[in-house]
Amino acid sequence: MAFFKKTQKAINKKWYPQSVLVGSSVTTDQLAKRLAAESTVAPADVKAVLTALSGVMGDYMAQGRSVKLEGIGSFYFMAVTTGNGVDNEKECSARQIKSVKVAFRPETSYRGKGKGRQAVRVLTDVDIDWIDIASLGIQPSQLTDEGDDSGSAGSPSANT
Repeated sequence: MAFFKKTQKAINKKWYPQSVLVGSSVTTDQLAKRLAAESTVAPADVKAVLTALSGVMGDYMAQGRSVKLEGIGSFYFMAVTTGNGVDNEKECSARQIKSVKVAFRPETSYRGKGKGRQAVRVLTDVDIDWIDIASLGIQPSQLTDEGDDSGSAGSPSANT
Protein backbone atom coordinates (compact mmCIF):
# COMPACT_ATOMS: atom_id res chain seq x y z
CA MET A 1 0.00 0.00 0.00
CA ALA A 2 1.30 3.45 -0.90
CA PHE A 3 0.05 6.85 0.12
CA PHE A 4 -0.62 10.10 -1.68
CA LYS A 5 -1.75 13.60 -0.86
CA LYS A 6 -3.55 16.09 -3.07
CA THR A 7 -1.38 19.07 -4.01
CA GLN A 8 -2.02 22.14 -6.10
CA LYS A 9 0.92 23.29 -8.21
CA ALA A 10 1.62 27.02 -8.12
CA ILE A 11 2.72 27.12 -11.76
CA ASN A 12 -0.63 26.09 -13.27
CA LYS A 13 -3.04 25.92 -10.29
CA LYS A 14 -3.90 22.30 -11.21
CA TRP A 15 -4.29 19.53 -8.65
CA TYR A 16 -2.15 16.39 -8.69
CA PRO A 17 -1.74 13.34 -6.48
CA GLN A 18 1.71 13.37 -4.89
CA SER A 19 3.15 10.30 -3.21
CA VAL A 20 4.17 10.63 0.42
CA LEU A 21 6.30 8.56 2.72
CA VAL A 22 4.93 7.65 6.14
CA GLY A 23 6.81 6.68 9.23
CA SER A 24 10.56 6.67 9.54
CA SER A 25 13.03 5.26 7.05
CA VAL A 26 13.83 1.56 7.27
CA THR A 27 17.27 1.27 8.87
CA THR A 28 20.18 -0.93 7.87
CA ASP A 29 19.57 -2.99 11.03
CA GLN A 30 15.92 -3.55 10.11
CA LEU A 31 16.85 -4.49 6.57
CA ALA A 32 19.57 -6.86 7.81
CA LYS A 33 17.18 -8.60 10.21
CA ARG A 34 14.55 -9.05 7.50
CA LEU A 35 17.06 -10.35 4.95
CA ALA A 36 18.51 -12.71 7.55
CA ALA A 37 15.02 -14.04 8.32
CA GLU A 38 14.49 -14.76 4.62
CA SER A 39 17.87 -16.44 4.14
CA THR A 40 20.44 -18.52 5.97
CA VAL A 41 22.72 -15.57 6.74
CA ALA A 42 23.07 -14.03 10.21
CA PRO A 43 21.86 -10.42 10.69
CA ALA A 44 25.38 -9.28 11.59
CA ASP A 45 26.76 -10.73 8.35
CA VAL A 46 24.03 -9.10 6.27
CA LYS A 47 24.67 -5.75 7.98
CA ALA A 48 28.42 -6.05 7.32
CA VAL A 49 27.77 -6.62 3.62
CA LEU A 50 25.24 -3.78 3.39
CA THR A 51 27.65 -1.43 5.17
CA ALA A 52 30.48 -2.29 2.77
CA LEU A 53 28.23 -2.08 -0.29
CA SER A 54 28.23 1.72 -0.67
CA GLY A 55 32.03 1.98 -0.61
CA VAL A 56 32.47 -0.83 -3.11
CA MET A 57 29.79 0.59 -5.40
CA GLY A 58 31.31 4.08 -5.17
CA ASP A 59 34.74 2.70 -6.07
CA TYR A 60 33.43 0.97 -9.20
CA MET A 61 31.39 4.01 -10.23
CA ALA A 62 34.47 6.24 -9.75
CA GLN A 63 36.12 4.00 -12.35
CA GLY A 64 33.41 5.05 -14.81
CA ARG A 65 31.34 1.89 -14.48
CA SER A 66 27.71 1.37 -13.55
CA VAL A 67 26.77 -1.11 -10.85
CA LYS A 68 23.85 -3.41 -11.64
CA LEU A 69 22.17 -5.23 -8.78
CA GLU A 70 20.03 -7.99 -10.26
CA GLY A 71 16.37 -7.58 -9.45
CA ILE A 72 16.95 -3.99 -8.33
CA GLY A 73 18.56 -1.92 -11.06
CA SER A 74 21.66 0.05 -12.00
CA PHE A 75 23.46 2.84 -10.17
CA TYR A 76 25.85 5.28 -11.86
CA PHE A 77 27.39 8.71 -11.42
CA MET A 78 25.85 11.64 -13.27
CA ALA A 79 27.74 14.93 -13.68
CA VAL A 80 25.87 18.15 -12.89
CA THR A 81 27.26 21.03 -14.92
CA THR A 82 27.27 24.78 -14.51
CA GLY A 83 25.47 27.26 -16.72
CA ASN A 84 24.14 26.60 -20.19
CA GLY A 85 27.17 24.97 -21.74
CA VAL A 86 29.86 26.47 -23.94
CA ASP A 87 29.91 27.50 -27.57
CA ASN A 88 32.55 25.10 -28.85
CA GLU A 89 34.15 21.76 -28.07
CA LYS A 90 37.54 23.26 -27.13
CA GLU A 91 35.96 25.23 -24.28
CA CYS A 92 34.25 22.14 -22.86
CA SER A 93 36.11 20.77 -19.81
CA ALA A 94 35.71 19.04 -16.47
CA ARG A 95 35.77 22.50 -14.82
CA GLN A 96 32.11 22.83 -15.87
CA ILE A 97 31.16 19.93 -13.58
CA LYS A 98 29.93 21.44 -10.33
CA SER A 99 28.76 18.29 -8.57
CA VAL A 100 28.06 14.60 -9.00
CA LYS A 101 24.81 12.78 -8.32
CA VAL A 102 24.17 9.09 -7.98
CA ALA A 103 21.56 8.11 -10.54
CA PHE A 104 19.43 4.99 -10.37
CA ARG A 105 17.64 3.15 -13.17
CA PRO A 106 15.31 0.39 -11.90
CA GLU A 107 15.59 -2.97 -13.61
CA THR A 108 12.93 -3.52 -16.25
CA SER A 109 11.27 -6.78 -17.14
CA TYR A 110 8.71 -7.38 -19.87
CA ARG A 111 5.29 -8.96 -19.72
CA GLY A 112 3.41 -10.27 -22.73
CA LYS A 113 4.46 -10.53 -26.37
CA GLY A 114 4.12 -8.58 -29.57
CA LYS A 115 2.13 -5.33 -29.51
CA GLY A 116 0.77 -6.18 -26.07
CA ARG A 117 4.27 -6.37 -24.58
CA GLN A 118 4.52 -4.20 -21.49
CA ALA A 119 7.61 -2.93 -19.66
CA VAL A 120 7.44 -3.40 -15.89
CA ARG A 121 9.86 -1.88 -13.39
CA VAL A 122 10.94 -4.74 -11.13
CA LEU A 123 10.84 -2.75 -7.88
CA THR A 124 7.40 -1.41 -8.61
CA ASP A 125 4.43 -3.62 -7.92
CA VAL A 126 1.99 -2.88 -10.75
CA ASP A 127 -0.89 -3.57 -8.36
CA ILE A 128 -0.10 -0.83 -5.84
CA ASP A 129 -3.08 0.23 -3.75
CA TRP A 130 -2.95 4.03 -3.46
CA ILE A 131 -4.63 5.49 -0.39
CA ASP A 132 -5.31 9.19 0.19
CA ILE A 133 -3.38 10.03 3.36
CA ALA A 134 -6.21 12.34 4.43
CA SER A 135 -8.58 9.33 4.54
CA LEU A 136 -6.51 8.06 7.48
CA GLY A 137 -7.12 11.24 9.44
CA ILE A 138 -3.69 12.65 8.58
CA GLN A 139 -3.92 16.08 7.02
CA PRO A 140 -1.38 17.02 4.34
CA SER A 141 -0.44 20.04 6.46
CA GLN A 142 0.82 17.62 9.15
CA LEU A 143 3.36 16.12 6.75
CA THR A 144 6.84 17.58 6.48
CA ASP A 145 7.98 18.47 2.97
CA GLU A 146 11.71 18.89 2.53
CA GLY A 147 11.98 21.12 -0.48
CA ASP A 148 10.67 18.84 -3.21
CA ASP A 149 7.29 19.77 -4.61
CA SER A 150 7.67 17.79 -7.82
CA GLY A 151 6.25 14.59 -6.37
CA SER A 152 9.07 12.59 -7.88
CA ALA A 153 11.85 12.42 -5.33
CA GLY A 154 12.78 13.43 -1.82
CA SER A 155 11.61 12.74 1.67
CA PRO A 156 9.05 12.45 3.06
CA SER A 157 6.89 13.78 0.25
CA ALA A 158 8.32 11.66 -2.48
CA ASN A 159 8.95 8.54 -4.45
CA THR A 160 6.37 8.05 -7.13
